Amino acid sequence: MIDYAILSATQAQQQVDELTGVLQACVADGASVGFVDADDDEAMTRFWQQRIGSLSDGDSELFVARQHGRIVATVILSCSAMPNGRHRAEISKLLVHPQARRQGIARELMQRAEQRARVQGKTLLVLDTRSGDVASDLYRSLGWQVAGSIPFYAESTAGVLDATTYMYTVLA
Repeated sequence: MIDYAILSATQAQQQVDELTGVLQACVADGASVGFVDADDDEAMTRFWQQRIGSLSDGDSELFVARQHGRIVATVILSCSAMPNGRHRAEISKLLVHPQARRQGIARELMQRAEQRARVQGKTLLVLDTRSGDVASDLYRSLGWQVAGSIPFYAESTAGVLDATTYMYTVLA
């Protein structure tokens, strides 16, 4: 059974080791999520500490999926802080532990984040993903559109400079 939740900053702080573990496992599996070294515990923990700060400020929400009581997946919904962008939010760090994949967890997390954005009055969501990544297929199946791509955008775990694709969805 898979349980879904939105974590408060306090809850995220208490589970920072589990959050870091999911991130490490995804990077070790080759995910392009901002990190190139799965063994860099310090950088990954620092990343989550910074995100916890944005949870405290109310700028972001952290959705998680738990299986057998442990966090196996995440997604972050971040609202635009600029006055001209109050209608939009960004999706980031859709991470599913390699051992928990192919169970519909990523789809469910995305649908929950989109629904939450609607409740908040958001009408536009954006994200970026490595061009050609399997995640692109998920996003397209959820109705996301490609806005464009940028070559040589991010270094992969293999040391290659990969393109990134920017995507969006207009919320009804």
